[in-house]
Formats: sequence, structure tokens, C-alpha cells
Amino acid sequence: MDLGLLQRQVAEKIGVDELTIGNWERQRTHPEIRFITRIIEFLGYDPFPEPESFPEKLKTYRLRMGLSQRKLAAKLGIDPATIGGWEKGRHKPTKTYLEMIASFLGICE
Repeated sequence: MDLGLLQRQVAEKIGVDELTIGNWERQRTHPEIRFITRIIEFLGYDPFPEPESFPEKLKTYRLRMGLSQRKLAAKLGIDPATIGGWEKGRHKPTKTYLEMIASFLGICE
């Protein structure tokens, strides 16, 4: 996608500095989770592939909302390691937690 924008202009739209955009373009660094939502808004589309399994859905939707595992866990009132376990598919949430997650993130299993 070539919009003919300068790195400075892209940086202003996303809320980062110009150097950050250059580092992302050269793959020296990756965007922090908190910028994912702004990047999706800037692009006008979601670059993440459509998730299929529950662990993929949980991680993708969490990233789309710009939340770390720690922040999502705090919002749900659970331990961050629990979110990690769900995202890795080591275990599944109980029905109660599944309903909370579905309500908060809009995920359907």
C-alpha cells in the first residue's frame, strides 16, 4: 500500500515518532501492543489473518484491542498466566470465563 506519505506524516497519524516508523519498516523493532489499534485504523484494514481456534481468536482479538495479556487479565480479574495458558491452548476457560471473554472481546467459540 503506497499512500505517498512521509514517515513523519505516518508517525503523526499513529502517534509515534518518525524514527519508530523507520524501525518498523526495517523490521528492527515491532509495534508495541498499544499501537496496534491505531495502526489498524491508519491502514483501514486488519492485517491479522482471521483466527480459527479459540487460542488464536483470544490472542488476535486482544491484540486488535491493543491489550497486553496483563491488561486483559486485570479487566477480567484473573492472573495474566491464565491468559497465556489459554492463548497457548494449554487449557480452556471455564464456561463462566468463556462468557466473560466473549462478552468483553466479542469472541464466539
